[in-house]
Amino acid sequence: MATPFPGKAGFKASLIACVLALSGCASATDLITRQEDQLAAAGFEQRPANTPEREEMLKRLPPNQFVRRVNGEAVTYVYGDALVCNCLYVGTQQAYGQYQRYVQAKRLVDEQRSAAMMYSDPAWNWGAWGPWGPRFGFRSGFGW
Repeated sequence: MATPFPGKAGFKASLIACVLALSGCASATDLITRQEDQLAAAGFEQRPANTPEREEMLKRLPPNQFVRRVNGEAVTYVYGDALVCNCLYVGTQQAYGQYQRYVQAKRLVDEQRSAAMMYSDPAWNWGAWGPWGPRFGFRSGFGW
């Protein structure tokens, strides 16, 4: 049976492929880990799926999504992660609100960074968009 990458070149190619594959997985895992750190910081409690019954129930939840449970006046939010921690994060309405405030603040920061990067691009050609004036420079007749 022939190997797909024979010789030294094949070894290097397979090594590079492994590194690239692992780096992609690490970044996805890092993102989830950061999210779970924020869940814990917001007040969510981590509960491990450390029995066969818990593992089976964890698999039934939508992965990496919030599920809301209402029991009388008590509202509980559950976030299941069978891949990284094999656990549930369980939190109150207050913990969920705190987490959502974090997500909103992070989104605003990310948007501000994107806007700043867009306007500081030295290759951006403002003249290609026509004259700029009181109404952003677009005059009738430009197809607007």
